Amino acid sequence: MFSGSIVALITPFRDGQIDEKALAGLVDFHVENGTSAVLPCGTTGESATMSHEEHLRVIRIVVEAAAGRVPVIAGTGSNSTAEAIHLTTEAARLGVAGALLVCPYYNKPTQQGLYLHYRKIAEQVDIPQIVYNVPGRTARNIEPETIARLAELQNVVAVKEASGSLDQASQIARLCDLTILSGDDSLTLPLMSVGARGVISVAANVAPSRTAALCRAWLGGDTAEALKIHLELLPLFKALFVETNPIPVKAAVAATGKVAEEYRLPLCPLADESRAKLMAVLNEMGLV
Repeated sequence: MFSGSIVALITPFRDGQIDEKALAGLVDFHVENGTSAVLPCGTTGESATMSHEEHLRVIRIVVEAAAGRVPVIAGTGSNSTAEAIHLTTEAARLGVAGALLVCPYYNKPTQQGLYLHYRKIAEQVDIPQIVYNVPGRTARNIEPETIARLAELQNVVAVKEASGSLDQASQIARLCDLTILSGDDSLTLPLMSVGARGVISVAANVAPSRTAALCRAWLGGDTAEALKIHLELLPLFKALFVETNPIPVKAAVAATGKVAEEYRLPLCPLADESRAKLMAVLNEMGLV
């Protein structure tokens, strides 16, 4: 259902508030540059620092700005099942095409607990749902066997696989036909080689047309072109993680003049050394 380059959208702030004009402008930018779908309120959108009211306001602004031109997939996950159901329900009312649901963090559920969490949300909210596996942030890996169980649920349509393991993605592909989306830009091409259909991308915030072209080339059968673009973008993929995401990517988008470089604590601006590395790559690639 979802494929290609899906941007994990940053959230622009100004003077501590959501910069609504800049946010709508980012949506236009992505529509114009071939992004397949926009995803507000994920990790890259600093959702962990937003109130529920702000969270839903960002989703509403993005849905209105997209105006049906591209699908909007809202990040609505939580480590509380009830909270995830609430956010997903409200996002559905706002007109999103789907929801991204992060693996419950901090409370470290068992595999059965993870299954019951996602099953409950899928039963309660009738919109397409993407399971988000990112053990580096959540302290839990959703095992391939659990993903295969979740694939049997009607509303679970995809998994964002950010374990960093090709073996895990391969196992998922072997066990079920659930759509796999890469959660790591540098692994998009390798994951597509074992069956993934695209990426939920940080780099697309900065280079949307080339990230989209990479996915389009692979899915269209032009593997040589896909490899060429992958190698072209590899320095950017690495530079955007010189510090914790989304610090570098927000700095990169701010360098283009589209947003203010403003974060919410505990995130803070790039260290000088990291900024120099990032700017060198952006300049070399002609992105600023």
